Amino acid sequence: MKITGFDWDSGNWPKCAKHGLTKAEVEQVLMGNPAVMSDPNPSEPRMRAIGKTNQGRYVFLVFVPRVIHDQTLLRPISARFMHQKEIEHYENQNKI
Repeated sequence: MKITGFDWDSGNWPKCAKHGLTKAEVEQVLMGNPAVMSDPNPSEPRMRAIGKTNQGRYVFLVFVPRVIHDQTLLRPISARFMHQKEIEHYENQNKI
């Protein structure tokens, strides 16, 4: 799946911003090398991602891929800083 951009609006942006993240940070995590898994939400096929921003900030995200006008966009649903246990799990999964 080729990601062509992000789907931001007044519905999803405030949910991400309230935890102190910028749009750029959310996008960096999703376009970087996040660990991605399915989310158990029954109403739509959401995904979870954990990863780091370019500045090394650890972030937990929920997002949904959407196809709009033949383009695949990622729509962030929520974003927050990761808890210490989540950081440890992410680091253990990404050891070389």
